[in-house]
Amino acid sequence: MKTRPLINFVMLRREFDFRGIEMGRWVTEAERDKAAVNFHQALQDLMQVLGAPHSLISLRGSLGIQYGKGGRPGVAAHYMPATRQLALAKNAGAGSLAHEWFHAFDHYMGTKMFATLGNDEFASFGWINNAVMNPHPLNDSLAACFKAIMLSPDGQSTSELFQRSTQADRTHKILYYAKPEELAARAFEAFVEDCAPHSHFLVRGTRYSPEAKSGLYPQGADRERINQAFKEYFHTLGQALFRELG
Repeated sequence: MKTRPLINFVMLRREFDFRGIEMGRWVTEAERDKAAVNFHQALQDLMQVLGAPHSLISLRGSLGIQYGKGGRPGVAAHYMPATRQLALAKNAGAGSLAHEWFHAFDHYMGTKMFATLGNDEFASFGWINNAVMNPHPLNDSLAACFKAIMLSPDGQSTSELFQRSTQADRTHKILYYAKPEELAARAFEAFVEDCAPHSHFLVRGTRYSPEAKSGLYPQGADRERINQAFKEYFHTLGQALFRELG
């Protein structure tokens, strides 16, 4: 008689209250079981880093997950605002979960943080475009994160991270690295990796990867400043969410 794995995607969905979890048709049973363990460890690590309950990880049950399904050529992972789904490729998505989760969070916060944003827009986009912010101390704290990421310490010019990302876009003739949602997601990755999670499925590459060596992740004092802003924001958010649970 075959024993059921201790961790599987059904259990994962129930534990975090994800809206749904979908598998690609070419994901084998062994791959699915291994991925469930990897996801579980990564999400437990993320929950510990953020100091928040399960409800934050699933964005109050609004977030869906895809694994090994509907991938894009050359893309290890992506977030789909239209369906509010986070997708990881079967063989290349490891290390991308923190980045894509922050995209989902950034999108989730868009209309909550800013009264004038559309449903498909990110909070980071709203901040850099001076959208009208809904008054709330938590929104002020998240705005401080975006300010640390995108502006210099004195607030009078763009950050070094922004400038390096803009240069990378010019070099590659694209608009990607300097988009506010990408800047924010990479900064969040660095924050998570600096908290030393056990799971490399959650994040890896913000220090020694080619992108890191090119300056596409925060560095030095800027990294410390951004990390502190994220730490303060998620600490306050986590406390508020735990109070809701009683």
